[in-house]
Amino acid sequence: MTFTTWITFFVAACIIAVSPGSGAVLSMSHGLSYGVKKTTGTILGLQAGLMLVLFIAGAGVGSILLASEVAFSIVKVIGALYLIYLGFSQWRAKIDVRHDVPEQTAPHTAVPTLGKRFLIGFLTNATNPKGIIFMVAVLPQFITHNAPLLPQLLILAATMCTIDLVVMHSYAFAASSMQRYFRDARAMKKQNRFFGGVLIAVGTALFFVKRSPSA
Repeated sequence: MTFTTWITFFVAACIIAVSPGSGAVLSMSHGLSYGVKKTTGTILGLQAGLMLVLFIAGAGVGSILLASEVAFSIVKVIGALYLIYLGFSQWRAKIDVRHDVPEQTAPHTAVPTLGKRFLIGFLTNATNPKGIIFMVAVLPQFITHNAPLLPQLLILAATMCTIDLVVMHSYAFAASSMQRYFRDARAMKKQNRFFGGVLIAVGTALFFVKRSPSA
């Protein structure tokens, strides 16, 4: 892999990471509800899911998924239903009120365990058919076919993961900085319903994702 190829992929990966998607929505939602530190578990899960999709595409399995209407539909439906489930869970999240903060009553949303936050992030990216389509369509353009595949995939994976970690933490930080505006239970309920509604909308939109015309 030449430096020119890598820097082109770097720019493409930056654009992809910054583009709003289910991962960005999830990072902002958890950042606002739980803070940046606890959202790191979610973001690491997002990276694990992203790496799985990247290596699936790199190994050629992604092409099989796109070529098989049944396989692609299964992945698409699972991904869509999972995001809709997350959306409803966020929408219905209970708001607890803390009385242990001096001179104020602080509402908060119950924080899932680290394992659950990681799993939520992992499944969000691993079941995203749009991610599979992108990887299968774009990744081969950055791979030199007369060179060993694994080292190239590792370089591309490390690059994309590093960029996405920074961007998702930036989304989480931006959202968490607004926590002071959500000090009462009513505001937090509106916040949960907003992000829940967005996740439901993104999940619903996945039902309309089509396979590549060339598939």
